[in-house]
Amino acid sequence: MPGATSHRVVKIGLLAASAALLAGVAGATYFARQVVVPKYSRREGLKLRTVHTRGDGSLEIELPATEQTRAHGRYSFWFDQGMGHACLGPVVQSNHDRSTVIREVERVDSGDLKQARAGIWSGYVYSKPGQVGLPYQDVEIPVDNGVAPAWRFDPSAGVATPGAWAIHIHGMGGKRAGTLRGIPVAGRLGMTSLVVSFRNDGDAPPSYDGRYNLGQGEWRDVEAGINYAISNGAERIVLFGWSLGAAIALQAAALSPNSSRVAGMVLDAPVFDWRTTLAANAKAAGLPRPLVHFGFTILRSKALRWVTGLAEPICLDSLDWLARASELNKPILVLHGAKDDTTPFEASRKAASLRPDLIKLVEFEAQGHSLEWNVDAEKWEQSVEDWFHSLPLAGTSPEQAAAQL
Repeated sequence: MPGATSHRVVKIGLLAASAALLAGVAGATYFARQVVVPKYSRREGLKLRTVHTRGDGSLEIELPATEQTRAHGRYSFWFDQGMGHACLGPVVQSNHDRSTVIREVERVDSGDLKQARAGIWSGYVYSKPGQVGLPYQDVEIPVDNGVAPAWRFDPSAGVATPGAWAIHIHGMGGKRAGTLRGIPVAGRLGMTSLVVSFRNDGDAPPSYDGRYNLGQGEWRDVEAGINYAISNGAERIVLFGWSLGAAIALQAAALSPNSSRVAGMVLDAPVFDWRTTLAANAKAAGLPRPLVHFGFTILRSKALRWVTGLAEPICLDSLDWLARASELNKPILVLHGAKDDTTPFEASRKAASLRPDLIKLVEFEAQGHSLEWNVDAEKWEQSVEDWFHSLPLAGTSPEQAAAQL
């Protein structure tokens, strides 16, 4: 019965193709939702071997030896479902037999580190604004859906640069505390610093759809921060953006009615193009390229908004500052690790090559994402200082600045 056999083969083939198609749709849907659905917790996957108490009562932490835990610099360890936090200093010992490293514990901000069993490696050396060592105040910024909390740091009278402000914007899945690493150098440069929150970050009011917009909508909350700064005397503003915060800064600088007040941007591990960034992450996760491109289609589609829960589709073209490099008109300092495993360094290199007149790229040997300051704080801060002092608009009024652009 060759005919019946052929029919069975065709039927099995169709079923297999249908199953593959459904699996592809499901995979693309999962990918698209992962991009825009906020996550307020992370898996604590880094095991803690033990905590040692030295004779003077100070602590040391023993962790599995990895590229990150062996890295030079200062880092932090979140534990107890994010309720505990410790700041970690340099490596003091490597145990090759146990494949572990022992690092100094500079301080424990919260929680009982001795009871912890696992945690998350992080760059949040400062978990609270008071740890920076500079006076600050809590302020509230009116935004679309209510009021967003922010921290304001005013420089000392002896170094204050009248009218100069810095607005610090954190990354995806992060909190305002992640940007505190940029406060000391901004203070030394005489800038008043405003550390903002934005929609769906767990601090600011959520958007109507409760979804990340990859900078497409979040920039409006930064614009609200810009308005606050101007109403309090800001004449020239530097935007400090970290990861997603960099993408938000780029949008704010382009779209803000007060764009002439933005003198430049300091971007740490920036997202210049979401397709490049998301494709690189998907490849690292082993996701097939067609599935990823279908995910992009879902994000862009008005008809498929129900899949992601987005109120409006995301225009990936408008967020592509590699394709739009000719439209950039602000000086930009990019601080990026060549081994960034989340935001491709090559995108920063390409941006710098496309606009060498505006973009200065400083490369770091950081192990991981947004850890440039952690591995070499002196280099990070000196790069910011040198760049700031070279700004062509540093001594001009907003009107003169606009005329020069």
